[in-house]
Amino acid sequence: MDASIISALAALTGAAVGGLTSGIANWRSQRSQARAQWILHEKTRRQTLYRDFIEDAAKCYIDALQHDEADIPGLVDLYAKLSAMRAVSSEPVVQRAEDVARKILDTYLEPDKNFVELRQMAIDGTIDLLRGFSDACHDEFEEMRPVYF
Repeated sequence: MDASIISALAALTGAAVGGLTSGIANWRSQRSQARAQWILHEKTRRQTLYRDFIEDAAKCYIDALQHDEADIPGLVDLYAKLSAMRAVSSEPVVQRAEDVARKILDTYLEPDKNFVELRQMAIDGTIDLLRGFSDACHDEFEEMRPVYF
């Protein structure tokens, strides 16, 4: 074979390998960026859902501690957010949210609490209905964190 043909084939092969390598690297980079954007969007969406659930649960819980008649519209909002969590959240988060909703319903059946009882609940920590839910959310967000961070 002629040396010029070998040289030309080597150059073409090198260009093809270099182009293919560059294309693969670019594709992987784009894929990684798209995944990171999706995770950020998903995390933001869940943070909003969890924040709204926490706010609604806190309002319903304090209402349940002070009244024996249920706040039906508040409970409907709470269960709507719980249903949304079932579609996007991890099992531990959903389980803790269900525990919160169940506890709120049970609290409506208990005698009303006065300020002194509420203060004592705050001191001994029993008023913190959302601790387990918050911890489960934190753990879920930690799992969503990219491995390389």
